This record gives sequence, C-alpha cells and structure tokens, in this order.
Amino acid sequence: MEEITIWRTAKLIIDVHGRNAEFEAARRANDAGMDGNRRAESVWKRIWRAIAELQRLAPETGELVN
Repeated sequence: MEEITIWRTAKLIIDVHGRNAEFEAARRANDAGMDGNRRAESVWKRIWRAIAELQRLAPETGELVN
C-alpha cells in the first residue's frame, strides 16, 4: 500500500473514531493477525503508527520542527 494511502486512512480513522482511533487501528491489526492475514495486519500496524504520529501533541526531545 502506498504511503499516501496509509496517511489518508489514518486521518479518516481519526475523523471517524476521534480519541479512540489508535485503539481502532490496533483492534483491526489484531483481528487481521488472528485471521492469519499478515499483509492486512502489517498495513493496519502502519496506519496505527501514522495515527499515533498525527495525534502527537509535542515533538520528541531533540526533534527538529518546521
């Protein structure tokens, strides 16, 4: 899956699920893994990380910002 699609999906999940967006992505990743669908599990983990990044409130220590 293209990187832009990951970020767009992350934004959509945030819009739909708000503060529960990370939980929703984690749930979907877990469900895919339990079903043996490693590709879907991997994609949902990428979306989960993108959601976490989009919802971060402050930069990491030493992180450069624009």
